Amino acid sequence: MKKIFIITLLILGSLHSFAQTDSVKVEQFCQVIATPRLLSNRVTIDIDFGDEKKFWSDTRLRTWEGKVKKFNTIIDAMNYMGKEGWSFINAYPVKYGDSEIFHFAFRKLFYRTDIQ
Repeated sequence: MKKIFIITLLILGSLHSFAQTDSVKVEQFCQVIATPRLLSNRVTIDIDFGDEKKFWSDTRLRTWEGKVKKFNTIIDAMNYMGKEGWSFINAYPVKYGDSEIFHFAFRKLFYRTDIQ
């Protein structure tokens, strides 16, 4: 009886070990936009993940504590994106009046398991 119990336990345990989930890599993109501040040498950093922006909602990037994430420089924002696993693609300036707004494109691979 003890042998049958052990064999049954091993068979049931091995059935679960053969389960696999198919995962697909999905490439996502984002854009870091650096806008110069008025009468200052600092910049305002905006990160666009492609989400819909509503007029009354606050879409600023926040820390785990819920505080608004502030960056000191463009390099600080780029280092943050690198730590989060984003890869730099390209940078380009856009002339707006007398100032230039810098755009930095990033990409990241995510595993998507909910594809039907």
